[in-house]
Amino acid sequence: QVQLVESGGGLVQAGGSLRLSCAASGRTFSTYAMGWFRQGPGNQREFVAGISWDGGRTNYADSVKGRFTISRDIAKNTMYLQMNSLKPEDTAVYYCAGDTVRNYGTGMSRRIEDYNYWGQGTQVTVSS
Repeated sequence: QVQLVESGGGLVQAGGSLRLSCAASGRTFSTYAMGWFRQGPGNQREFVAGISWDGGRTNYADSVKGRFTISRDIAKNTMYLQMNSLKPEDTAVYYCAGDTVRNYGTGMSRRIEDYNYWGQGTQVTVSS
């Protein structure tokens, strides 16, 4: 059974930092693009960041560019999202996702429908 499990969420004050992890099990994602999405209260799920199969290319939503960094450890089958300078508007449930349809994916897609594996989400709350 393929699973993506997020961890690292929590409550932090504005200006603080958190590091999210996404551990994959049941199959390797080493040749597939992955990404982070989030869904805030009353909002639709939105793209946050994407990373290519080898980690060489990254892609960010304008709202997080310069504050968030996506990375992956292929050997550990794990992806990360380092979030700095957090703002109250970053409050959301954060989901990791994998695209195993396209081999050697670039991670450039921002479309939910392009990702076929999803984690259960981890809550990030930023207080003002």
